[in-house]
Amino acid sequence: MTKEYKMWINGKWVKAESGKTYPVFNPATEEEIAQIPSGGKAEVDKAVEAARKAFPVWSKKSQLERSQICLKIAAALKEHHDELAALDVMEHGTPAKRADFIAADLPEWFEWAAYSARQLMGQTVPNSPDELDYLQREPVGVVAIITPWNYPLLMIVEKLAPALVVGNTCMIKPPSIDALTAFKLAEILDTIGLTPGTVNVITGPGGTVGGALASHRGVDMVAFTGSCEVGKEIMALGSPTLKRCQLELGGKNPVIILDDADIETAAAEMAPAQFRNSGQVCASPGRFFVHEKVYDKFLEKFIEATKKMTVGDPTDWKTMIGPVVSKTHRDTVEGYIKSAVDEGAKVIFGAKRPTAPPFNKGYWIMPTIITGVKQNMKVAREEIFGPVAVFMEPFRSDEEVIQKANDTTFGLAAYVWTTDAARGMRFVNELQAGTVTVGNVHGRDLDLPWGGYKESGIGKEHSQVGLYEYTNLKRVQIDIKMLKK
Repeated sequence: MTKEYKMWINGKWVKAESGKTYPVFNPATEEEIAQIPSGGKAEVDKAVEAARKAFPVWSKKSQLERSQICLKIAAALKEHHDELAALDVMEHGTPAKRADFIAADLPEWFEWAAYSARQLMGQTVPNSPDELDYLQREPVGVVAIITPWNYPLLMIVEKLAPALVVGNTCMIKPPSIDALTAFKLAEILDTIGLTPGTVNVITGPGGTVGGALASHRGVDMVAFTGSCEVGKEIMALGSPTLKRCQLELGGKNPVIILDDADIETAAAEMAPAQFRNSGQVCASPGRFFVHEKVYDKFLEKFIEATKKMTVGDPTDWKTMIGPVVSKTHRDTVEGYIKSAVDEGAKVIFGAKRPTAPPFNKGYWIMPTIITGVKQNMKVAREEIFGPVAVFMEPFRSDEEVIQKANDTTFGLAAYVWTTDAARGMRFVNELQAGTVTVGNVHGRDLDLPWGGYKESGIGKEHSQVGLYEYTNLKRVQIDIKMLKK
C-alpha cells in the first residue's frame, strides 16, 4: 500500500501548499511505495523563517547542552536501526547486509560530533601584556543541507550532525527519489524536543526547492553533495549574498597498478570498491591504469573477483550488488556504455540487461568491464556513477601514468598499488587529489577529512577539519588597561 508523507517544517507535519505530490518507486521491483509532497518556494520561505527564529535559541545553548541532545539523537537512531535499514533497502535497493551496516553507522556520526564539538577551542595570541587577543568559533547561522540519492540518510547525517552540534539551524532537502529515510529521521527528531524550526525537512524538485534554498537571503550556508554541474549552479545562485558553500562533488578517480604491485590483493580490493552500491559512489574507481607488464594478469584477477560478487534481490543477505536507483539513471549508465563501444572501446564483461526473474522488473545493470579506453573518450572524462569499470590502455612509465591520471577536471581520490615505499610516496606527492591511498588501507571516515581538488569540490567533510566548515572564526581584541577593575 502506498504511503503518503508530509514535510516537517517548524515542528509541524505539513503538505505542499500546491497539494501536489509525486511517486517514489522501489528500484528492485518498480512498485510504487510512496507519495511525496512536491514543495516549492513557499515551503522554503516558511522553513527559513522558522530556522532563523530558532537560531538564537539553539545557538545560545551551551556546547554541553547541544552535545547532550546530539547524544540523545544517536540513541534514538540506534533504537530505530531495523526500520532505517529496511527503508534503505526498499527505497534505494541497497543490499540488506550493507543497509544494516549503514544504519549501524549513523549514530556514530552524532556521537562523534557531540564529543568533537566539546573540544573546539579558541586560540590566544600573545601580542602584548596589555592586550587580550584571542580567536573564537561561532555557528555560521542557517544551513541548507542538499543531499544526493546514493546514500540517502548517511549523506544527510554526515552534514546534519556537525552543523547542528556547533549551533546552526538546518533545512534538509533530501533527494527526490530517496526521501523516505529523511522523513523517518524527522520523526525521530520530533521526539527529541528540539525548538521548532531547529531542523526542517522539505521535499520537491531540486531545481525548485534546492534553487530556492541556494538563492535565499535568509540562508547563510549551503552544504551540498552531488554533481559538479549542480554544485556550480548552487555557487552561482548563492553568489549575490556571498553565501558560504561546502561542496562535495564528483570524481573520476584513477586506480594505478604498478608493475611491482601485489596483483591478487589489488584486484580483490578494487573490484568491490568499483561495484559496491552498484558503482553509485563518488569515491569509486573511475579509471584503471595498469602497467603493461601486469595488465593481463590484473585484468584476469579483476574479472575473477567480479564474478564472486552476487547480484540479486536486495532483501537477500547474500546479495552484494542491487539495482541502480532509477530507470532514468539506468538509461544514463547504459548510454555511457554505448558511447564507449561507439568510440572504439570494448566491453569484455557484463553490460547486457538481465531479463530472467527477479531481474524482469527493476533497474538492473550487471557489473561491466570496458577495456581499450583512450584519454579522450567520454567514459574516460565523465563520471559514470554506475557499475562500470573503465580500463585505460596499458602504460609504460611512472611519468606517463601520473600525467594521464592528472589529466582530468576532477581531483577527488586516487588509488596506488605498489610494494615500493619510495615509489608510492612519489605518487602521493604528484597526484592531484584530495585523498591518495597507497595499498590496502581503510581509514575511518569520521577521523579523516574528505574533499577534493579542482572541480571535485570546495571545503572538507568529516574530522575536526570538517567541523570547522560549519563555524565562523572571530578575532577578538581587548585593551586590558581600559577595563575597570
